[in-house]
Amino acid sequence: MSLLKLKSGTDIRGTAVGENTELTDEAIRKIAFAFISYLCEKTGVPKGEITLAVGHDSRISAERIKNALLEVFSAENIKVYDCGLSSTPAMFMTTLILGVTASVQITASHHPYDKNGLKFFTKDGGFEGEDIKAILEIAEKTEEVKTAAPEAVKTDFMSQYCEILRKKIVEGINDGEKPLSGFKIVVDAGNGAGGFFKKLLDSLGADTNGSQFLEPDGMFPNHIPNPEDKTAMGFISRAVTENEADLGIIFDTDVDRAACVDNNGREINRNALIALSSVIALENSKGGTIVTDSVTSSGLRDFINEHLGGVHYRYKRGYKNVINKAIELNSQGIDCPLAIETSGHAALRENYFLDDGAYLMVKIIILMANLRKEGKTLSDLLAPLRVPKEEKEVRYIIDLADFKEYGEGIIKDFEEYCEQFPLITPADDNREGFRVNFGKWNGDGWLLIRMSVHDPVIPVNFESESEGGVEKIERFFNGFISKYDKLRRKV
Repeated sequence: MSLLKLKSGTDIRGTAVGENTELTDEAIRKIAFAFISYLCEKTGVPKGEITLAVGHDSRISAERIKNALLEVFSAENIKVYDCGLSSTPAMFMTTLILGVTASVQITASHHPYDKNGLKFFTKDGGFEGEDIKAILEIAEKTEEVKTAAPEAVKTDFMSQYCEILRKKIVEGINDGEKPLSGFKIVVDAGNGAGGFFKKLLDSLGADTNGSQFLEPDGMFPNHIPNPEDKTAMGFISRAVTENEADLGIIFDTDVDRAACVDNNGREINRNALIALSSVIALENSKGGTIVTDSVTSSGLRDFINEHLGGVHYRYKRGYKNVINKAIELNSQGIDCPLAIETSGHAALRENYFLDDGAYLMVKIIILMANLRKEGKTLSDLLAPLRVPKEEKEVRYIIDLADFKEYGEGIIKDFEEYCEQFPLITPADDNREGFRVNFGKWNGDGWLLIRMSVHDPVIPVNFESESEGGVEKIERFFNGFISKYDKLRRKV
């Protein structure tokens, strides 16, 4: 197998358990060697002066992969801090607080137990897709790798990271060292790396009874650790209502994403999470720009633009895409305090544009506590957010090797097809695929057709403000898409 197949956007990712393992010890060693070679070139730091931090989430293959990395790093005489079970955002923070040259996080986010992967960071942020490709190209050409007994300095960095979050809450609420006394908050870590957050809340005086799935278990026996998953959100919603909590918090496996539930058990994820995050971000950036991915709702746009007085800038799917666009806009003098994807990747400028689920939840907790002083709740803030009556996503698989050209051709054809219908109008912010609006009498909503970021898939998103609207819009779309015989609708 070509190691280049392990590239997944800005990560390295593959199967790590079972007969079809792609992330074998040999593959990991070659990648580790290539990473060191590339890091020297990227940073200008000589090999003998490089220091690294390594951490991992709760996956069952994590220890094996970590040892394969350390065998190479030890052979290269590189000092390594072994941070053990860690969140992905914390591993970025090691580059700032420990001052290491770079860090490596072993994770595959919310993917099944048999997957794993690698993320790389320097103080400038996470590696880009071009960096990952370069590392894998070096690894592909590497034939033999020198190894040694794995050695590293055991480091409890998560305690240092938690102290940063603790101070943030204390200062943000400004009500003593136990500012969460009187609040009941339940945490669902999904058996990933997020169990530390309950301990953090305990130290601040919160009642966390009812928190669940805190123990690391890489088989994820209770639910998929994914804040976008309906089943997972159902678990945290029930935990809130059963325990009469003020707030529920749920993390993905490596804690770079999160969502929450209000005191009534209502989900605050996807568009609602973006809306709440925008309230926080625009508090000190009046009229600022919020960068999101392309599938956000019409109601969210109105909430940001009209209710908050900000600017909603829809961009491409992919958390690094929205983060990089926000950084670019700031460099152009455009005030942009937040980049956020509907999946829950939220990166605030004040936090190094790092997508950190725990940091976002800290900001929401501060907001909740300060609202209580005014007799208000998070739900009060979200009341003006218009929620669509209906929404749906359909995915079409492209059965071709050269899928990208075929898919982009279909999108172009659809754009031209829509020109025949004067009551169907293109969105004024098409920056990915093609988004088109339907009037009140022919669907009362929109659809977006685009290419998947990495896969041979065309996702189509539908939204309507009226009951039965999605069916009307989909019927129109089916009249167009049915002629393409290389497409297979995913069941």
